Amino acid sequence: MESSAVDLATYTRTPLADSHVERLHALGDIVHFAPGDTIVAFGAPNEAFFYILTGEAAAWDEVTGQLYGAATLGPTQFTGEMSFLTGGTAMLTNRAVTPLTAIRVPRAAMLQALADIPEMSDIIVTVFAARRRRLIESGQAGLTLIGSDTDRAIRRVEAFAAQNRIPYRAHPIGSAEARTLALRCGIPADRGSVILGESTVLPDPTPRSLARYFGLDLAVEEGAQFNVVIVGAGPAGLAAAVYAGAEGLRALVIDELAVGGQAATSSRIENYMGFPTGISGADLCARGEIQALKFGTRFAVPRRVAAVAQNSAGFAVTLDDGATVQAQSIVVATGVQYRRLPLARLEEFEGAGVSYAATELEARHVQGRNAVVIGGGNSAGQAAMFLSRRAAHVHLVVRGPSLAASMSDYLIERIRKNDAITLHFHAEVTALHGDAALDSITLRDRNGETDIPAAGLFVMVGAAPNTDWLSGLVDLDSKGFVVTDDGHAASTPGIFAVGDVRAGSIKRVASAVGEGSVVISRVWDHVATGDRSA
Repeated sequence: MESSAVDLATYTRTPLADSHVERLHALGDIVHFAPGDTIVAFGAPNEAFFYILTGEAAAWDEVTGQLYGAATLGPTQFTGEMSFLTGGTAMLTNRAVTPLTAIRVPRAAMLQALADIPEMSDIIVTVFAARRRRLIESGQAGLTLIGSDTDRAIRRVEAFAAQNRIPYRAHPIGSAEARTLALRCGIPADRGSVILGESTVLPDPTPRSLARYFGLDLAVEEGAQFNVVIVGAGPAGLAAAVYAGAEGLRALVIDELAVGGQAATSSRIENYMGFPTGISGADLCARGEIQALKFGTRFAVPRRVAAVAQNSAGFAVTLDDGATVQAQSIVVATGVQYRRLPLARLEEFEGAGVSYAATELEARHVQGRNAVVIGGGNSAGQAAMFLSRRAAHVHLVVRGPSLAASMSDYLIERIRKNDAITLHFHAEVTALHGDAALDSITLRDRNGETDIPAAGLFVMVGAAPNTDWLSGLVDLDSKGFVVTDDGHAASTPGIFAVGDVRAGSIKRVASAVGEGSVVISRVWDHVATGDRSA
């Protein structure tokens, strides 16, 4: 999508049907706004949906105090974007430009209407998704980061915002924009900061505090009951979430970092059916989240499962904030994580040069400088290709003698023909160097050791399953993967495993999506019959 102001207007011109408007009238109240009145405020809870009957409204850039783009909202249009569905706080301020009359529908009633009327849901969800994407691309978000290029804490916040599709703008320390904001907010101009709106400084700039502000860290009410709790929001978990919602199951998805899992860090997936020109993992997973939300599935991100205990009704699932919810069944979709290498200073440089993903964010930090990728699988190959567009040069380090063992042929050929990538076989990284951030690595191969300047090291080797929280509850194999039968059922009735976390799974996105889709039929049987052996 192009990032012109016209796009937003184009996506919001599809009117709701008369029957849809009649439903809104039945659910809501008529409200009036004078010119300049705030309809929805940046950072405020999304408490209601506003459908405009007469008058005109506009979105405002909370940082500059200027109109956001050139488009306005008029009769037959409505406020809101994706945060309305997720339950987070508003990402845009909307104010009345002229005297305005609208139907105000409480959020809970609106969500139920979206679930009941698919045709209305299609229109509204499409508009919400387009607005979020436009906001991300515009660089006019209400969240401003200063110093992510040099401050490790701010870079972690930036990574979290990018992973969770929180729109933000970023300015380097010393830039004119950063100096202006520092003066306005009364903060040091030489220090990294996180600024909300025009002048509110986030006192504790961490991913968790940012999640709290934007309502991502949503509390799940104590004792809430679900037909299925899906642990993990990668492709397998998202597919399960979509089908669970579509089948009418009350479902909760929990992930400790962001929707998308490891797949969301893939810069390009070219062999997924239906996308002949490829799609990024983040975009694919974002579409899955939207589908699941449309069907009423709930998300709790970033959240972690702290404990699971069996009881007469199924399972008591305790989250990291102490809240316990009841689940008739559990789908384990926690995937795998890349192994940490036994390298001195590795942890010290994580977030300051060492990464386990290659997205647009990481590519920006290696612009015009060298990058080193460790690994011989598809993820490493895709990362090398993607980084080669921005980095001065990419070194792909492979422990074995070739790429053929674990990388697709089309990717091998592209790497071999790419002059910006150098392959190092029978090689390993043995040391990391730098002060506040990584600036070089030591590479050992058959010819000895060599120091290579590098602004980024991307580690994509091995795969460890995320199953520590399941120890003693289900059977695991010697490597920690969940053992299942042919229907993805684990050894404990009511617990299922899908995707990369399952023993014997095929480590491909398409396979994970297939397993997540199919397993819901088994979940449904278990929930519907109460069969403890399902």
